Amino acid sequence: MPFSSSPAKPDPKKLSSTLYSTKIQAWCKILGEFMKGGTVQINWHETKPVLTLDFHPASGNLATGGADFDIKLWFVVCESDKNVPAVSYQSSLSYHSSAVNVVRFSSSGEQLASGADGGELLIWKFHQVETGQAWKVLKTLSFHRKDVLDLQWSKDGAYLISGSVDNSCIIWDVNKGSAHQILDAHSHYVQGVAWDPLAKYVASLSSDRTCRVYGKKPQTKGKVVEKVTYSCQHIIAKAEQISSDDSKKCGKNHLFHDETLPSFFRRLAWAPDGSFLLAPAGMYKISPSSEPVNTAFIFSRRDLSRPALQLPGASKAIVAVRFCQVVFSLRGSNPGSYYQILLFGDKYIDSHTSTLFSVVIFAAGLFKLPYRIVFAVATLNSLYIYDTESISPIAIFAGLHYAAITDIAWSPDARFLAVSSQDGYCTLVEFENGELGTQVAFSESNVKDQEKMSDDQKPVDMTIEDAAVKIELQESNPKEASLVSKSSSVPNKPAKKRITPMAID
Repeated sequence: MPFSSSPAKPDPKKLSSTLYSTKIQAWCKILGEFMKGGTVQINWHETKPVLTLDFHPASGNLATGGADFDIKLWFVVCESDKNVPAVSYQSSLSYHSSAVNVVRFSSSGEQLASGADGGELLIWKFHQVETGQAWKVLKTLSFHRKDVLDLQWSKDGAYLISGSVDNSCIIWDVNKGSAHQILDAHSHYVQGVAWDPLAKYVASLSSDRTCRVYGKKPQTKGKVVEKVTYSCQHIIAKAEQISSDDSKKCGKNHLFHDETLPSFFRRLAWAPDGSFLLAPAGMYKISPSSEPVNTAFIFSRRDLSRPALQLPGASKAIVAVRFCQVVFSLRGSNPGSYYQILLFGDKYIDSHTSTLFSVVIFAAGLFKLPYRIVFAVATLNSLYIYDTESISPIAIFAGLHYAAITDIAWSPDARFLAVSSQDGYCTLVEFENGELGTQVAFSESNVKDQEKMSDDQKPVDMTIEDAAVKIELQESNPKEASLVSKSSSVPNKPAKKRITPMAID
């Protein structure tokens, strides 16, 4: 594979100076105060779109990939005298000859995988050299015929899965540098892939409006060691539509957006303990006659054939989800509490209708986790943070970028949350000590506990009607608003007054 042309040497003044065009306007449910962070206006990728990012699991350095064909590494540090983290340039990895769509570090941090247009897929290896640290190309994985849009490592770093515009997923044997298995059942672009941390499943999400879950084929007893392969166990595409009047089925509706969704990505993810799978690009109808509502679907490990819960309320399609790899102690909050938030200063909300919404998600004890998992959900133009003990977002960030969000990443210590965008910039959110909660130890035993779920335990089944889900619509739609109220135990709340946003020092 040819080397890409050497980019111009970055201007240290531009790369080390940290300017912020937007200060985050989000209310933290836990502390009742504003969080630190903002959109960092530095020369990330020669003013080209930033398409992906990921934090190194040990050092916490940030890797970004962009339409300038480069991967760049950055230092991210806290500055006590400022309300925002500081970013400084470290180095560039120049080998790709096309736009870099996804970068992901292995769990050990020793390797980095990057996927790009034209089917390019590289494995980079970390090296300690006399002048410091360096990343060098270890392997080139060749089989995809078209753009690689997403990839994910297995927990042990021995394999990875990639999704491509050629409608296929490929499971790669990293040590051999070859394709281990090709999964080619999708009929359109594969825009998201995820690897189960328990190594039992892989999942893919495509613009053909299906999510496919593949499970390991059982090994036959014998002396010969068989090749581990995956077979499709669930094709998730449609769900029954229930009439609100008589609870009769009214046919099936698609669960996911089609190829007209204006994004290259549908990045799905597993919870760090494998307890559930979260899929973006979802849609559902409150009633057969209503317009589709954007959502993300939660699939319980107990039953991956259908959604257990959903996260409705987003004004734009959800394009990416990402879990924090740190888990937190339970707060013991009331799962029936009600929470509502206004989006301040975001140009995409009609100032005349001022649509308000609230989200109710995790029912009490749904997953019965001994800890709290935190995760981020990105729409085309906003960012939501949830946890598994809340019935609503911890925080909502809006109006951060002028173009679509492309990827999200958590730092290994849960201190930072990073967002990339096609407008050429990245946003960094900083969580101070204890802001997300008290961190607790998370071991392999916690993960394996998910595999001990009883087979005779009834799977979680929550539809729009029986889940504690509510969307509060503007007064101009009283019919639909009353329709949702019938199926929700959450009382109606008066709309909060819209206020003018103010800059935060």
